[in-house]
Amino acid sequence: MEEDEYPYPYPWNQHFFDNKNINIPNAQLIQVLEALKQASQNIQTNPDSPSIKPLFQLHTILSTDSNLSQHLNKLKTVIDSLHNSKPTLRSFLTRPLSTHSISKLASSIQSELQSWIDRETIQTLSNTLSNNYNHQHEFISLLTRFTHRVSQGFNRELQQLVLKFKLFSSLESILFDAKCSHLVREHAGFAIAALIRFNKDVFVGEVLMSPTVQALVSMASVGSIEVLCSLIRSIRSPIVDEIESNGEIPNIIVLLTSKDVKLSVLAMECVLEIGYFGRKEAVEGMLKEGVVEKLVELQRLEVSELKKEEEQEKCVNGGKMSPFGNCVAKFAVQLEVGEGLRQREKRAFKAEILVRVREACVSDAESATIVAEVLWGTSP
Repeated sequence: MEEDEYPYPYPWNQHFFDNKNINIPNAQLIQVLEALKQASQNIQTNPDSPSIKPLFQLHTILSTDSNLSQHLNKLKTVIDSLHNSKPTLRSFLTRPLSTHSISKLASSIQSELQSWIDRETIQTLSNTLSNNYNHQHEFISLLTRFTHRVSQGFNRELQQLVLKFKLFSSLESILFDAKCSHLVREHAGFAIAALIRFNKDVFVGEVLMSPTVQALVSMASVGSIEVLCSLIRSIRSPIVDEIESNGEIPNIIVLLTSKDVKLSVLAMECVLEIGYFGRKEAVEGMLKEGVVEKLVELQRLEVSELKKEEEQEKCVNGGKMSPFGNCVAKFAVQLEVGEGLRQREKRAFKAEILVRVREACVSDAESATIVAEVLWGTSP
């Protein structure tokens, strides 16, 4: 098959390999490596794939003592042997074994290419973080790529690269920098949250010892509160303790009444997470700031909106209840099934929630409905 018949577009020109040159901009090199990784993946399912051709071209520019070069050399040997063998009974019987060897080698090549991509991505990201990035779009693209890679699961070599380039501290510096745009800071936050999920034992200490929580809450954006919710789910009670001790609970509760509905919904999610993982002091702090009263108000507005939508036959979106439905009961359930409170504390808080509901409701009907939901419970 000719090069122009190759089913995946080349991200390099036709002389790229002929010139034996890989001294190209990192962004283009990463694009090339991604295409080659896809080629190695194709070979695993189809040993006769034309994707083999660019991999053999890559072989011509690599150092012969590299693992990748050795794998490519073995792959070329097996494929040449397979294609040059005469059609005999022996070749027919040994073909499945050769095919398996090709697939296994292609898998090893894919792994080596991913390691190469990781090195280039992290080094480029580290350099960009250190040298005051000039192109926001490209920088966000790098952060997104890194976040996606880290989210794929733990990898020891990848972790060593992150530690070597002190990437976590650099990401925090961006998050804490009020001069940066919210969009950039949010993406730095997403990368931090991904690293916590990647290996909580290694990175969680840096979050708890730094003003990460304050930075996220002060931004008060959809992205920053989404990151905060992710951190609470990953770190659990320790970060809720930080939120409470740093006096950030009032600032989170205020967001419940934001004019931005998405932000209000995420603030509610944050409140529910704090309710599940929070200890007595955190829950008391939320009740003191009127969380029940604000949830009652949100639920009341929700009912009003649903009535309007029913008239327009739009009361249900995809068969799911809208975001603030039963939100008071959801909060009560989170406290009841959560892991931060003792049983007697749960009973006391449930009783207080019922009192606050009755005081906040504007009619007996509304009070009876919400009280019944709290008493009978609902799925959080």
